[in-house]
Amino acid sequence: MTMTDALAADVPNHEPEALDDIEELTVAVNDATASRARSSYRHVAVKRFGRRNRNAATENDGAKNDQDDDEDDEGSDLESGPLPESSDFYAPGKAKVYVRTWGCSHNNSDSEYMAGILASHGYTIVATGDDADLWVLNGCTVKNPSEQTFVNAIRQAQDKGKKVVLAGCVTQAAPRNKMWDGLSIIGVQQIDEVVYVVEETLLGHSVRLMDPKKEPGTKVRAGGAKLALPKIRKNPLIEIIAINTGCLNQCTYCKTKHARGELASYPVAEIVARVRQVLAEGIVEIWLTSEDTGTYGRDIGTDLPTLLWAILAELPTEGSVMLRVGMTNPPYILEHLPAMAEILRDARVYAFLHVPVQAAADRVLLDMRRQYSQAEFRQVVDYLREHVPGMTIATDIICGFPTESDADFDETLDLVREYQFPVLHISQFYPRPGTPAARMPRLPTQVVKQRSRAITALFESYHPYDHLRGETMRVLVTDTASDGKHYVAHNKAYQQVLVPMRDGYLGKLLDVEIVDTAKHCLFGRPVGAPSGGPKRDESARIEEPVGDERKVTARKVNSGARLPASAASPPAAEEKKVTVVTATQRRLAQLALLVAILCFAAVWQYEASLFVQVPAYVVGLVALFFSVRTTGVPVAEFRAGLNEGGRRPRAVGKMKRS
Repeated sequence: MTMTDALAADVPNHEPEALDDIEELTVAVNDATASRARSSYRHVAVKRFGRRNRNAATENDGAKNDQDDDEDDEGSDLESGPLPESSDFYAPGKAKVYVRTWGCSHNNSDSEYMAGILASHGYTIVATGDDADLWVLNGCTVKNPSEQTFVNAIRQAQDKGKKVVLAGCVTQAAPRNKMWDGLSIIGVQQIDEVVYVVEETLLGHSVRLMDPKKEPGTKVRAGGAKLALPKIRKNPLIEIIAINTGCLNQCTYCKTKHARGELASYPVAEIVARVRQVLAEGIVEIWLTSEDTGTYGRDIGTDLPTLLWAILAELPTEGSVMLRVGMTNPPYILEHLPAMAEILRDARVYAFLHVPVQAAADRVLLDMRRQYSQAEFRQVVDYLREHVPGMTIATDIICGFPTESDADFDETLDLVREYQFPVLHISQFYPRPGTPAARMPRLPTQVVKQRSRAITALFESYHPYDHLRGETMRVLVTDTASDGKHYVAHNKAYQQVLVPMRDGYLGKLLDVEIVDTAKHCLFGRPVGAPSGGPKRDESARIEEPVGDERKVTARKVNSGARLPASAASPPAAEEKKVTVVTATQRRLAQLALLVAILCFAAVWQYEASLFVQVPAYVVGLVALFFSVRTTGVPVAEFRAGLNEGGRRPRAVGKMKRS
């Protein structure tokens, strides 16, 4: 179970029958500009793309003649004529599309983007698969059960005779799986090409776009599709912003790395621009998400606190818009603890952080390649709980890792018993194909289940919210509960508070008295009138071209109109030019530094003639100069950067197997 699943257990999946409100960001259906764009598709002509997507592998279900191939290469339209009497022929922008998502908030954000882009091109996004002509299935590869439900959905769509486009981590991590032979696949970094893939699929073709994106004019891997794209949000009050993709870890049990790859961060300026954009659309809550938010910026010369201060400079000071920071692994937050504590104390930031521990025994953590010890995890939790009032720490536990002994599991029980985490995601170990842990001898199934039941019973035995009964607190109301009688709100500690469903509450700040508590939520009685609420900017929309195709228009806030920054935020520093260092450059720099050290050591340790010493000195100096020049930073910073770019940060010491 993911963090989002655990926190939103009481929140229903509210989706109208037809979703066409593209986050009040995109062109309305009756907008003249949009109508002209859609009318440019002649009802008898279907756009065929050739050179614009040369990296696409197109497989025709039927035979094509040589003339068709030539027309494809030129990117020309098919010959006009009356529409055939076939339900398999669709004019662009005239079909109904069903989008289904599994997995984390990053996956959900990708689906929201794909739905928004499709709707902006005239497609109707529907809430049920039976009403759709085509299904877009966005899968999650974290666990076997989630992948199996993804496979079952594919079969269900095929049984119903629906066209299918696959997206997400499952297909990206295993593109050669025979299960999706003949099906169209869109990669995790290619979601902005969903219109092309859908159009080709509706024509009966199989298209695969899975290559990673690069920064323009460079070989540097980009974070993914641009953030300033249209969306249909699952919750119109909450914006999910992916700040980076991929990670720096090599966890032995994780297959997500196979799909999302190495770390690639979005620039601070692009993320801040997206924040300004969504604030103008009436968003009241922003989630920052990625596979590991703590690693943000290490590939582009910045860091997470720098990004957070830049975002806070854009948020209203009265706290009507709240910011939630997503999951971070312990090694990458250790060196930022003081800065993160200061940020989490800000009234506009939820005092909440998801820090997975997975296991407590150092021996198991080493086998998992988690790059931290139990003591370092404790350091993170203890520091944040001490320096951030009401701090909520959520964590994850994997039961039954192949090398976990009974004594190792007892350490995990002791850790949970001591800290009594209010949010705990418990998972049995699942061997993911292609991962190192999948090749390890597995524990008996009964042992794994027994450990899962034991830690679940421990978690259910304590009630973390009982002490809050009778307290008065301010909450932000953002959703509707599954019982249809309450709204879902969250307090500063991101604890779920259910309040009565009354007009005027949704999207507002509300003072409540806690009258009752449960295991996963609080119940609040309003003690005053609501305040705040969505603030929309009705500024004009502008057109932005994307490649050779029209992109939906989007509202943008005047960049000169800035909201006042919080008094707690530091003065904005002048933006510095950042030198982007690729992984290859970093490795070359490490090798050059090693050569320099060996040359200097050889001269110092061994007596030799000047004919040997001088060349050694010269080679050493050249290698040292190259290593520093490659990264563009001083030697002291470069030495620290070697740790950051390698397997573990400076603050994490080596851990020996016991």
